[in-house]
Amino acid sequence: MGTIAVRGGGSAGFSVDGTFVWAHVRGPLAVGEATADTVDEWLLLDAADGSVLARADAQAAAAGSFHLPHPTDPGQMGLSIGEGQDGAPLRWGRWDGRALAVEYVEGDLALLGVSPSGERLMTVTHDQDALAVRDTGGRVLRGLEWDAETTVPRHPEAEPDNDEALPYWDWSGGFLDEMTLIGSTVEGDEEWGEGRHWIIDTAGARTPVEVGYPVPVGTRPPTALGDGLWMTASESGDALYVWGLD
Repeated sequence: MGTIAVRGGGSAGFSVDGTFVWAHVRGPLAVGEATADTVDEWLLLDAADGSVLARADAQAAAAGSFHLPHPTDPGQMGLSIGEGQDGAPLRWGRWDGRALAVEYVEGDLALLGVSPSGERLMTVTHDQDALAVRDTGGRVLRGLEWDAETTVPRHPEAEPDNDEALPYWDWSGGFLDEMTLIGSTVEGDEEWGEGRHWIIDTAGARTPVEVGYPVPVGTRPPTALGDGLWMTASESGDALYVWGLD
């Protein structure tokens, strides 16, 4: 089940089993034009008949957003909101059949992935400095945060004394399995050469390890597929490659 865009900067996404639609919209839902008092709303709808089961103030002013569902529980959903240069609010919703509870995660964070258990979130800061694994309450799990400037080496072709050559994380990545992440520094690398992808074993050394590919994979970030797999596209866009962990 994917996410679809909603006019006005929101999005909608199905729960993992398709029974609910979670919709992030400009609200409140009323006839007429939005005003300065209009707030973003997060709605939970019955996918069968479109009825609104619950609603909450998203406490944001979105330029865009997307949903990432809990992999097994239809009553949980992640919402990553983009406010342009103003920030990146992250919300985690829980529906118990009667009420919608929203975790307003502190800080400006983009949600990149949800682990297979649904207990871990992969995030990157709005300024792209730090990648982290958090619980669904937004707390960083011990030792599972990586500052790009200190944990990722400069691109081998970058100027050593140029501050603009410092690496930073892409707004892209995900879980390959419960303990393994894939991320990338493609955007920051592109001025210097081929973009780099990184595997992080959170149960092992916890140090980002650059992926070495046997063929050129272009300058796009990877897409995590789960089950130890991820996908890349060729530079021309005419081929897709699926890769796996050794």
